[in-house]
Amino acid sequence: MLSPDRPFSQPVLVVALVGLVIMLAVRAIRKDRDEYRRFKRFERTVNRQRMMRRWLISSLGVFGGASAVLLVLVWQYIPLVLRAVDAWPVASAFRSLIDSTGDLVPGLAPGLGLVLVFGTVLAVYLARNSDAVPTVGDVGSLLPRNRAELYYGAALSVNAGVVEELLFRLALPALIFGATGSATAAVIMSIVLFGGLHVYQGVPGIVGASVLGAILMALYLATGNILVPIIVHALIDLRSLVLIPVLVYRVDRV
Repeated sequence: MLSPDRPFSQPVLVVALVGLVIMLAVRAIRKDRDEYRRFKRFERTVNRQRMMRRWLISSLGVFGGASAVLLVLVWQYIPLVLRAVDAWPVASAFRSLIDSTGDLVPGLAPGLGLVLVFGTVLAVYLARNSDAVPTVGDVGSLLPRNRAELYYGAALSVNAGVVEELLFRLALPALIFGATGSATAAVIMSIVLFGGLHVYQGVPGIVGASVLGAILMALYLATGNILVPIIVHALIDLRSLVLIPVLVYRVDRV
């Protein structure tokens, strides 16, 4: 575990950051795009399931492993990032709003969350007789086509919620903050890298993922609890890879 007080900590974190960015870029541009192009051509479910299983194992190894290693290195920087963000004017304004309204804002947040979740479920249910459901980015081929693929869809959703949030909302911002000393750079670069990871979905997918990353980052910074974006991220992916295939396309019967 690196200490912010040690003079050699920043150079080590700079090297780790450069290595991580290169690894993510190569993976997104070469590996992910090539594999998704092949995946879209698969007709047999056995080939699709094999690729889904490969993605699951790879994600656990790469993102989960990178998260574990980085968190060991930057654990002491995590509270420093949150403290630096709390000093932002927008954070001070938000705290003032909470203080002036008492429990109104904190009480509305869970209610709005429930409305969003049930609203999404209702919209998907009402669209169950449609031929297709609009999506952001080129993700249509990812939707499971039968019951066996649904299990992989659920596993990929939960896995993404856990390992991607640990990396892009917890470990990576602390790493960038330790390397640059800037909380602003930590937040922005983390969101940009998360969006760029979805290059295989095309420009709309990159934009959509960046917006989602910003929302998840805001949830983490506002609550200081990484479990919040983990749960939200997993639920969003479960909507796409489980709920829509079941309610709209009835793949659980296939």
